[in-house]
Amino acid sequence: MIDRRSVIGAMASVPLAARAAAQAAPASATGMTPWPPAEHFPLWPGRPPGARATLPSPRPSMNGPAGQQQMWLRGIATPIVAVFRPERPDGRAVLTIPGGGYGFVSVQNEGIDVARTLNPHGITVFALAYRLPSEGWDHQADVPLQDAQRAMRLIRADAARYGIDPARLGIVGFSAGGHLAGSLTVGYDDRVYAPVDAADRQSARPRFSGLVYPVASLSTPTTHAGSRDNLLGPHPDPATRARYDSPRRIDATTPPLFLVHAVDDGLVPLDQSLDLLTCARTAKVPVEAHFFEKGGHGFGALGAPEGAPARLWPDLFDRWINQTLGA
Repeated sequence: MIDRRSVIGAMASVPLAARAAAQAAPASATGMTPWPPAEHFPLWPGRPPGARATLPSPRPSMNGPAGQQQMWLRGIATPIVAVFRPERPDGRAVLTIPGGGYGFVSVQNEGIDVARTLNPHGITVFALAYRLPSEGWDHQADVPLQDAQRAMRLIRADAARYGIDPARLGIVGFSAGGHLAGSLTVGYDDRVYAPVDAADRQSARPRFSGLVYPVASLSTPTTHAGSRDNLLGPHPDPATRARYDSPRRIDATTPPLFLVHAVDDGLVPLDQSLDLLTCARTAKVPVEAHFFEKGGHGFGALGAPEGAPARLWPDLFDRWINQTLGA
């Protein structure tokens, strides 16, 4: 498992400069899946919402100890969705949203590797490389949600092409990507951008939502300060802060939730998932939670050691999806 604490923790006090657009990162010499894969699509037909005169420049990088390096994306000016098809698709689909403290996108650990674990179950996986809010966009707090909503609408609009059932499309998000997934779960109908084409008539509501070691609330003492500051900026107004406090927005219309967290997570405390669990139960929203004694933060889909209980969550997620869909 790659420990992201030192990198993400530093983001609490060091804002990222506006720079880059995150696309082509070559495959490594170790045979890592290239990014982007051959099948992918851009989210926006022209410049994304909130674009300024100067756009960021791509800065993909390899991070982590030797033999465990992972690809991180920064400088995403042209957000994309990568498509990973299973050999035997069953109509289910998941949009996976990697984390990175809203300061980078951990596209391998929480994107490519998620596809590797869910594709064998018949699930088509779409991996989102979303724009980073602190890299020079207007209305920065809305930028990630703009990309997540647009991704869901485009996937549904082209469901026949991908061989999926648009009514069986859900999401899974990790860490700050879990915050974005939570924001989409409760704010799928928020008006955060002007419609650009017919695809925007589609619903952005996920049928189900998996949140893995998520940043949930941005207003509690246990929040991850780096994610909060990168998303909201130094002086957020109270209304914006409240809009991105996902637990407090859970109500009877919220999709079913699947929560995963390690008790020993030293970066995003378990309290963040407990907050979601409590609010979901109060609102009588179906919720399943798996809290593992050990795992730390950032174990993704394949990062936990072989034999560790935390390694099992993708299988549990698959079974829960089927239960939720009534399969």
